[in-house]
Amino acid sequence: MVNEDPNQQERDGTPSQSALGENPSVSAHPSVSAHPSVSIHPSVSVYPSSSAHPSTLAQPSGLAHPGSSDPEDLSVIKVSKRRWAVVLVFSCYSMCNAFQWIQYGSINNIFMNFYGVSAFAIDWLSMCYMLTYIPLLLPVAWLLEKFGLRTIALTGSALNCLGAWVKLGSLKPHLFPVTVLGQVICSVAQVFILGMPSRIASVWFGANEVSTACSIAVFGNQLGIAIGFLVPPVLVPNIKDQDKLAYHISIMFYIIGGVATLLFILVIIVFKEKPKHPPSRAQSLSYALASPDVSYLSSIVRLFKNLNFVLLVITYGLNAGAFYALSTLLNRMVILHYPGEEVNAGRIGLTIVIAGMLGAVISGIWLDRTKTYKETTLVVYIMTLVGMVVYTVTLNLGYLWVVFITAGTMGFFMTGYLPLGFEFAVELTYPESEGMSSGLLNVSAQVFGIIFTISQGQIIDNYGTLPGNIFLCVFLTLGAALTAFIRADLRRQKANKEAPENV
Repeated sequence: MVNEDPNQQERDGTPSQSALGENPSVSAHPSVSAHPSVSIHPSVSVYPSSSAHPSTLAQPSGLAHPGSSDPEDLSVIKVSKRRWAVVLVFSCYSMCNAFQWIQYGSINNIFMNFYGVSAFAIDWLSMCYMLTYIPLLLPVAWLLEKFGLRTIALTGSALNCLGAWVKLGSLKPHLFPVTVLGQVICSVAQVFILGMPSRIASVWFGANEVSTACSIAVFGNQLGIAIGFLVPPVLVPNIKDQDKLAYHISIMFYIIGGVATLLFILVIIVFKEKPKHPPSRAQSLSYALASPDVSYLSSIVRLFKNLNFVLLVITYGLNAGAFYALSTLLNRMVILHYPGEEVNAGRIGLTIVIAGMLGAVISGIWLDRTKTYKETTLVVYIMTLVGMVVYTVTLNLGYLWVVFITAGTMGFFMTGYLPLGFEFAVELTYPESEGMSSGLLNVSAQVFGIIFTISQGQIIDNYGTLPGNIFLCVFLTLGAALTAFIRADLRRQKANKEAPENV
């Protein structure tokens, strides 16, 4: 078994064993396609015999990373010191983009008064993130396969920066269309961000780090939402003077524009396509199994023929969609029961997300140690439902401190579930594209997010918050039930554990 302990690898600088076998005469051709997401082609031998000539192995395909001049030695399993910088930079610009998603919804009533528009119009500034993702997923996933991680990272961070600066042109009440344009640009940037966590984890991190790395990558997105709940109510007070209100809004827009610009520069400097050596046996095999004959559409077809993955797509969408709806409508729900508490509404949102970030990190560490993907996912889903029920029945009791506690408990599990879904999907679909499996999960989340936000918003307006939250509880119950039927077919774990000599 290959020693994948990152500390030992960094100390030694050399591996203890070949990833493709111990016979020194057998080696992967250095020009093997370096993409982790390509499916197995029947003409490619996983472990060629010792008589195989290098030219008979997988040859470079059109999906190989463009611009990597260093030939990989696929026989070396070694993690790179740069991996933590890469995931940290990604996490930061994901955070910036997530902040821009919720910055309008967290002070919904203030932007309604400033621009003179309806609550539904402000809700669409959040829902446009969900709407643009659905048609753009496949084109962006193809770009990820074709051009690689670095190009997608640069594009996402550049669009995020551009959208932030466009919003500065909307500081007059009649310029609502300009702020819509800026938000749409940021929503397009999100398509280049959401599917990246599991891909970065697989390409850069060892087998015992992937779940933790994925959690850290998702962590940034959740932190951005948390800051988006906390900061706007502080920077933009609920005042009647339009000129003063415009000044406070401009401060928020300038800050986020400066941060987005700094992060774009860091992406240019820090973000690399992939490490010199594969960090795990599963990743090494993914490189070696790359085929020039791979069909992008056939990969999608295979994913939808995988019943376990289809069930996960549905259950993930139900959970994440409920989270999106709650996040978008939280300000309205709290203000209905606690008038004038805009700042505390933001703090409740912050509590939900901070608790969820803690849950995400704990679940990632737990998965790396136990590999109990099915069991952990099911327990977290059931606890999400329990938390949602408790939050629903306590929201209107008249005690804000109770809402803080119940909302935080719900968030610990609901938000903590998100990276679990990403990693479970990769396990169920290996060696298919991590970007594609994550992307399909996110499409499901956006579809359910739009449906739940519109439906719950209408229910709240007509019948109150209790029926609106019960509406979400029903669908979370369905999600928990469907999760129980997912079979734990952990294909990536099998690839990491399988001894080459036994193949």
